Amino acid sequence: MLDLLLWIVLTLIGLLSAGHALLHKRDPRAALGWIVLCLLFPGAGPAFYWLLGVNRIRTRARNWQRRRYWSESDQGARRAEMARMPPFGAENFASLVSLADAVTRRYLLPGNRVTPLHNGEEAYPAMLEAIAAAECSICLSTYIFDTDATGRRFADALRAAAERGLDVRVLVDALGERYSLPTIGRLLRGGPVRLARFLPPSLTRRGVHLNLRNHRKLLVIDDKLGFTGGMNLGDRHLAERDAPRRVVDIHFRLEGPIVGQMREAFLEDWHFATGEPLPEVSWPEPVEGGAAFCRGISAGPNEDFQKLSWLVLGALNCARRRICIMTPYFIPDGALIAALNAAALRGVKVDIILPRKNNLPYVKWATSAYLWEVLQHGTRIYYQPPPFVHSKMLLVDGCYALLGSANLDPRSLRLNFEFNVEVYDPELASGLEGHFKAVRAGSHRVTLADVDGRSLPVKLRDAAAKLFSPYL
Repeated sequence: MLDLLLWIVLTLIGLLSAGHALLHKRDPRAALGWIVLCLLFPGAGPAFYWLLGVNRIRTRARNWQRRRYWSESDQGARRAEMARMPPFGAENFASLVSLADAVTRRYLLPGNRVTPLHNGEEAYPAMLEAIAAAECSICLSTYIFDTDATGRRFADALRAAAERGLDVRVLVDALGERYSLPTIGRLLRGGPVRLARFLPPSLTRRGVHLNLRNHRKLLVIDDKLGFTGGMNLGDRHLAERDAPRRVVDIHFRLEGPIVGQMREAFLEDWHFATGEPLPEVSWPEPVEGGAAFCRGISAGPNEDFQKLSWLVLGALNCARRRICIMTPYFIPDGALIAALNAAALRGVKVDIILPRKNNLPYVKWATSAYLWEVLQHGTRIYYQPPPFVHSKMLLVDGCYALLGSANLDPRSLRLNFEFNVEVYDPELASGLEGHFKAVRAGSHRVTLADVDGRSLPVKLRDAAAKLFSPYL
């Protein structure tokens, strides 16, 4: 009798959990997977669902994210003023600005300067120099903070700044922190640096999440200078080393009003991780000679819109001449494939550079299973030779650039917290396109014959990996 009662209770819990997944999961594949798990494995299935499958982040974040930074009248006046400036007078870019205005929480700000920094050899000295010269505050957010030689240099610089009396805050992802032992938290413990972890696993508060990771890379100095891009902190990004795990990447130094948006994004994450109230953010003045219009884009599972997906699709749809994409992880959904194909078919030159050697082989396998869907309609794919290339950029028509931490895969576009910057600046776009062309010249162009010529075992392996692509 007791066994029957327990079975009934577990069955009811499974049905309730399956119903919750049916109502609240946006992706039907994810909903179906959780429903099957909850119904086939009474007890264990619902337990996994409530621990790992429920997003408790969105509700908590909505109150402070509903703040608006402009009124409708202000927005209309700003658009009218921008319509008189190149390139915003062009219909395609005016539409892209309108889209971003609608789905983001921040202005597109003039008067910025954006400087590319290639690999750790350029980025790390500039970042350490900025930390050493800081006068008031340092805010650092990163996914991985290794405790190798590079990581310890940053730890020492941050500790020295805090000992000078600066407000030094470090936010590290609780999962990414464990890529290196001892962890950076242990290394900085007991010192003057204020350190917080993003979403540490918990059975009582926010649950245990393998997804929902903070993948943002932000360094903000004195509300005046910022760094963002794709680089974590560690020796792996020193690309000139003769090391098998070295990584090629691009980071960016930013000056101007955009730095205020970067600090705001950091403080929102800090508030989420610590519960501390959000302070006022000061807004830097435009930089003399700064020609870049910039907007910071905070994206993640706490937002009301799938911002990055919509902005990427909007940028692809507004292209008239050329699209240049560089990404380490390329797992496109149906909408992205359709946008790329539509652009290529209307005569836009679409080039995508991917790493030939990937640090996650199963991602490379899934990518290979998708390539024929874009190659057959005119998109050109190139494999960049090793070492592994972690660089990310989307360039449109020699004017627009989307830069930051996000990859073109479901993890970045749906599951992780990302920070990107959209930039309207022909000079920056031209320089990045020059880098893109130089890389393309030394890369291998992938053809349909290459994809079709894979052996049957390889095709089966790649197709099997593709089945799991929503979770990669």
